[in-house]
Amino acid sequence: MKFPKFKKAFTKFLIWRTKNISQRQFIYILTILIGFLSGIGAIVLKNLTHFFQHLLEGNLVRYYHHAFYFVFPIIGLGIVYLTIKYIIRNKVSHGIPSTLFAISKRKGIMKRYQMIGSVLTAPITVGFGGSVGLEGPTVATAAAISSNISRWLHLNQTTRTLLIGCAAAGAMSAIFKAPIAAIIFAIEVFSLDLTIASMLPLLLASISAIITSYFFLGSDVLLPFKIEDIFTINDVPFFIFLGIVTGVTSIYFTEVYDRIHNFFDKIDSPIKRFLIGGIGLGILLYFIPPLYGEGFDTINNLINGNPEKALQNNFINLDLTNVWIVILLLLGLVFFKVIASALTFGAGGVGGIFAPSLFMGSIVGNVVAKTINSSGFFNNAVSESNFTLVGMTGLMAGVLHAPLTAIFLIAEVTGGYELFIPLMITAAISYSITKYVHPHSVYAMELGRKGELITHNKDHAVLTLMDMDTVIEKNFVTLHPEMSLGAIVHKAVVKSNRNIFPVISEENNKLLGIILVDDIRPIMFDQTLYDAVFARELMHNPPAVINIEKDKMTDIMQKFQKSGAWNLPVIKEDKYYGFISKSKLLTVYRNKLIEVTA
Repeated sequence: MKFPKFKKAFTKFLIWRTKNISQRQFIYILTILIGFLSGIGAIVLKNLTHFFQHLLEGNLVRYYHHAFYFVFPIIGLGIVYLTIKYIIRNKVSHGIPSTLFAISKRKGIMKRYQMIGSVLTAPITVGFGGSVGLEGPTVATAAAISSNISRWLHLNQTTRTLLIGCAAAGAMSAIFKAPIAAIIFAIEVFSLDLTIASMLPLLLASISAIITSYFFLGSDVLLPFKIEDIFTINDVPFFIFLGIVTGVTSIYFTEVYDRIHNFFDKIDSPIKRFLIGGIGLGILLYFIPPLYGEGFDTINNLINGNPEKALQNNFINLDLTNVWIVILLLLGLVFFKVIASALTFGAGGVGGIFAPSLFMGSIVGNVVAKTINSSGFFNNAVSESNFTLVGMTGLMAGVLHAPLTAIFLIAEVTGGYELFIPLMITAAISYSITKYVHPHSVYAMELGRKGELITHNKDHAVLTLMDMDTVIEKNFVTLHPEMSLGAIVHKAVVKSNRNIFPVISEENNKLLGIILVDDIRPIMFDQTLYDAVFARELMHNPPAVINIEKDKMTDIMQKFQKSGAWNLPVIKEDKYYGFISKSKLLTVYRNKLIEVTA
């Protein structure tokens, strides 16, 4: 926008668009464009990653030396660190959490560097062995593109948020070739309202992205599988058990990820984080090669009944014809995968947790089926491939808190709905167990703790989107504790149109109390008391105090409700900052509600 001719032409375009294309039609056109760009982003990220992975793991490791499994992650994470420091020069946050933060706290505005940040770093992270996925970075790239297009076209916050959701739907549709699951993903994870106004844009973006994916990549899919074994009612108890196991595993995933994340957050030096995470990841990959990269090869081997291919590089050369040894090794992959993913993030790598949850879920499902079939306690055998697929649903539902996305994704990628009942059973149980222990998903955990997460609860969503500064009023006359009644009357009551006055300390500006006009009304006309009564004698504690650094909009609304007050003082850094009035709060709330639901 710095070029005068371009800016002039762009302004003419905006004027022409306003006169000739309705807002709704324009949004539909934009969603098709965003779907196309999301598809392109998914293709670029996927091809770059597979190029690095094939070059390194497929050639150097396989034909030269196994020790490259230790070296490559450190090299890759080092390149990512240098790229972020000297080229991007901004922190590249995890994909979906950064997008959720932009919606919740930045009015859907994402910075320009976020359009290329993940493209430059995620393929290197994953291609060099980082044990994370590409889904998060793809969504973040598409969301940043849609956010900046919205800003250039001067679209409002509500439209900007919808277009970010369309970008997310487009990205997931292009990656998995599952357009319905992609729409549900945008609705579940980004808490978009499912209305006619939002449904068609999401559908257009999802269709545009999947057509783009088919055009450039053909019919290749990440999980090429067709269901052959039918579901029977006798399998219901086993799927209930699978739901419990995947729920417990989801809790393990969330706990380990959160603790390792907090550990790295306490390390101030990025070099130390890089060394600790990189060396730790390198050691894991050296001993457990299946943890290299996203892990979709391992998933497909399990689905197709070939676990030996996934485990053939085990460093102690155990006998893979023994089913119990296979089960033990697979459980080891489940145990260490989340550690490898968390170390990748801790070291500064860029990626997502969608693929790790699929990886762990497929193994959990396969292990449960193998255990049932090999135990000798049950008469009927269960389908290992079906349990592998349903296991992925259980982990996605638990870790991502997206049960509907999990159900429809597996149903779509398998080309049918024969497993719909077991998918629903397992997803519901896993989600319920994990939700009870962890109210928020890994994506939303940090925002959820702070009360800054947008949810499907309309009241909570509007309160979260409200800007604190828009409701704080500062035109109150302040008093000091040593001010006499006469000074209060002449310097405050007479000059102010307010009926409440904060009493603050002269030394440090701390709030000491408040005085209402009603408190001095009985004596304010008695001039004999003007020099005998002081503010310190008249002031009293407010019914509640709002701390701008700690209280969220939901907390503020509760304080007004509990106290019954019409005005409450605000403090910042333990000093008086202003007041919030209930009338102002409700006015801003009403305006925001109209904006959000427009």
